[in-house]
Amino acid sequence: MKKTIETERLVLRNFNLNDANDIYEYLAEPIVNCFMDMKIKSLQEAEKVIQERIKNEKSEIYFVICLKDTGKVIGELFACADEHEKDTFSPCWMLNTGYQKQGYDYESVSACFNYLFNEIFARRIYVYTEDYNIACQKLCEKLNMRKEGLFKNSFHLLIIWTGLRNTKTLINMPY
Repeated sequence: MKKTIETERLVLRNFNLNDANDIYEYLAEPIVNCFMDMKIKSLQEAEKVIQERIKNEKSEIYFVICLKDTGKVIGELFACADEHEKDTFSPCWMLNTGYQKQGYDYESVSACFNYLFNEIFARRIYVYTEDYNIACQKLCEKLNMRKEGLFKNSFHLLIIWTGLRNTKTLINMPY
């Protein structure tokens, strides 16, 4: 699905092979456990990741997060529809550590949520966060999501956050 979303400082767009260097920067050392299986060791692996993302764009929603003024890729967003409820989506996102704590996560994720609610017509969005990922939990709170559950996996506690269409989740999202 070809799509571009612009915010004040960012452009969310589809992947292309020119993104390999920037993607290698953040996938070489993912800092959150749930992304450790995405770790790559070379620029060639980054190119393979991009090719896989491009192939999957037909059935899933993928965006790179780019700085509007330079075009630098600083992260990515992914959202997939629930297997049983096609109007329910589970997004995840990852930012290059050099660009965290600058509001880019809120700006990009809120733009993605608005896209899911207003263009894809999602009814429900849910996010899993690990118990130690306090920054992600705070972001979910800022997005007016509600903490809905807590469960154990093999290593960490996972927290599920939910936002529903036509609720406060859409409030305060500038994009």
